[in-house]
Amino acid sequence: MTSTGRFTLPSEENFAEKTKELAELWGADAIRNSDGTHLDESVLALGKKIYSAYFPTRAHNEWITLHMDETPQVYLLTGRVLAEADIVDVPLMDGFFEEQLKPNRDADPHKYWEVVDRTTNEVVDASLWTLDEDTDTVHVSGATPMHEYTVSFLAYIIWDPVEMYNHLTNGWGDKEHEIPFDIYHPATRKFVFDTFEQWLKDNPQVDVVRFTTFFYQFTLLFDQKQREKVVDWFGCACTVSPAALDDFEKEYGYRLRPEDFVDGGAYNSAWRVPRKAQRDWIDFLSGFVRANVKKLADMSHAAGKEAMMFLGDQWIGTEPYKDGFEDLGLDAVVGSIGDGTTTRMIADIPGVKYTEGRFLPYFFPDTFYEGNDPSIEGLDNWRKARRAILRSPISRMGYGGYLSLAAKFPKFVDTVTHIADEFRDIHDRTGGVAAEGELNVAILNSWGKMRSWMAFTVAHALPNKQTYSYYGILESLSGMRVNVRFISFDDVLEHGVADDIDVIINGGPVDTAFTGGDVWKNPKLTETLRAWVRGGGAFVGVGEPSSLARFQAGRFFQLADVLGVDEERYQTLSVDKYFPAVTPEHFITADVHVDPAAREAWEKAGYRIPLSGCGGGQGIKPLGGIDFGEPIANTFPVNEDVTLLRADGGQVQLAVNEYGKGRGVYVSGLPYSAANARLLERILFWASHNEDKYTAYSSTNPECEVAVFPDAGQYCVINNTDRPQSTDVALPDGSIEHFDLDQSAIAWRNL
Repeated sequence: MTSTGRFTLPSEENFAEKTKELAELWGADAIRNSDGTHLDESVLALGKKIYSAYFPTRAHNEWITLHMDETPQVYLLTGRVLAEADIVDVPLMDGFFEEQLKPNRDADPHKYWEVVDRTTNEVVDASLWTLDEDTDTVHVSGATPMHEYTVSFLAYIIWDPVEMYNHLTNGWGDKEHEIPFDIYHPATRKFVFDTFEQWLKDNPQVDVVRFTTFFYQFTLLFDQKQREKVVDWFGCACTVSPAALDDFEKEYGYRLRPEDFVDGGAYNSAWRVPRKAQRDWIDFLSGFVRANVKKLADMSHAAGKEAMMFLGDQWIGTEPYKDGFEDLGLDAVVGSIGDGTTTRMIADIPGVKYTEGRFLPYFFPDTFYEGNDPSIEGLDNWRKARRAILRSPISRMGYGGYLSLAAKFPKFVDTVTHIADEFRDIHDRTGGVAAEGELNVAILNSWGKMRSWMAFTVAHALPNKQTYSYYGILESLSGMRVNVRFISFDDVLEHGVADDIDVIINGGPVDTAFTGGDVWKNPKLTETLRAWVRGGGAFVGVGEPSSLARFQAGRFFQLADVLGVDEERYQTLSVDKYFPAVTPEHFITADVHVDPAAREAWEKAGYRIPLSGCGGGQGIKPLGGIDFGEPIANTFPVNEDVTLLRADGGQVQLAVNEYGKGRGVYVSGLPYSAANARLLERILFWASHNEDKYTAYSSTNPECEVAVFPDAGQYCVINNTDRPQSTDVALPDGSIEHFDLDQSAIAWRNL
């Protein structure tokens, strides 16, 4: 071990000697209890800073079992049931996990529930349906045959979703289910604060209260087979109650419908273009949550303890990137490190004294089992996080789960020793200052700053087929030599584009929060962005940028003139599309390897001959060399002045366009890889007319990246792979330095 500190170790009962050994080996200066465990006196006596996980709204069944109408609630949407006569029965709980959810029959269903004819989208009059409480079935009369019907109903959450996940994952058997509770109810709120006040008195040894988290769980619903059914890491579905709905109506002057929560089955996913009701509920909820978080933080401080928030579990309503978060008085935020994007999500949070990352793997039996090598995941996780930490440092690191499991894997123990030393070494060398960024890049979407580093996400750091082609934008940027901010369409409409922004990126599928939806009907938005680009700005579009679901004024991409590319939506098939010749060599594609045989076949296919036709394109051999992810079909150049860099399969994947003094770039998709991160980096430098800045401190090998720290007088080169890599780094004076790096290695040099 070369250093100590900045490391939080999880521990548990009856594991004191090994805890002491690993604390010394890993340089831990803090120890925390794992979920469901307590620290032994001998561990407390080690002289380390003591964190204690604290759950404000669970783990007190003695209270909530006497107040089961004060558990958190959620609006659920039943499956669609086809009416074959004028009467139809809709079962409530089909497809839901009855150990987690229970219909709320206490509050008047005819006031708080809703039956909808989904064929017409009309609400069925309350006089036409009844609830059979014995079977949890809604009987609907006056139905229209061959129409589908649903019920949106309130349900109690009777098993804490996170404790449930831990329970099922670890096989805790007949351990009592922990029931969550909702502090919106005055009696339960008083219980929570009275309990915490007593806990502070009973735990003088605790230095940091690690709130895990506060009051409302992100949307996490399970089906009858104990599988995830609805998961949205930003979802506010599990935050409702009749009392809150009534208070909202008094404050905002209108009543929310159940549909405002179930949203036709989308449950207000962060991908949905946010609507007024959704935004108003977030404001209402966060106001309530933050007031009570501040009270808990103040109580912690009065007891001489720090208040730390875990960015996970019941974090909904805290909104760490929403204005005013700094007023809560929290000392720190800790979160799970899944990749570079989630690292930045934690590291960039303003208004706290320090941030901490909980690295993976979690010490659970689904990873730590005989025959597995957890060190592989540990190093992979570290490599992903490290490139982001160099750009936005976190102050501390640690792990979660059960230390007794990790201790059985000596190779993993050695791996963590190495990671912890390297983490501290980076901080010591840089003083916790971020590497220099050479460009200012803004991500433009509906959410803006409030969802910084949260775009294109469904579940925490878990990709899926529909998102990975966009999430790669963030993952690439998380460790890139640029400064990143998030701006909203409202920001642009109200204030224009800030003078210091070099590049704006807008990307995603049509009619989502990330491309904007109907906001593009506002001509002021296109006017503002066009003027900015023509004046020298740079606009990068990915997927279906600036798109409108309805064909408008002959365009699908409303900034097609800026990008040089549009998408055929089967409205203009009678209009010929003429493709200019593809340009195989360009600044942007300089690092793209193309197989010589593929290049030869492509050239022989006649790439210099533009092909056309009704909705036509270049029917030639693919040039390839770039992974664009899920294809965007039927894209085409809007004129023959556009420079096509890739147009495989008769549609455009990569194109650049001069637009006045500025530039536009279109990319069909950008999954994360070292090659694609390099491609995006070159796009940003080219689009902003900063090609001359690119060479200095660039790496010839995309698998290796360079970070420069002018104040520390050093730069480093990192190998982001599990294999040895070699690279050359160009210095500002024109000289070249060669590096041979072992797997996962980092090398430092003086400037």
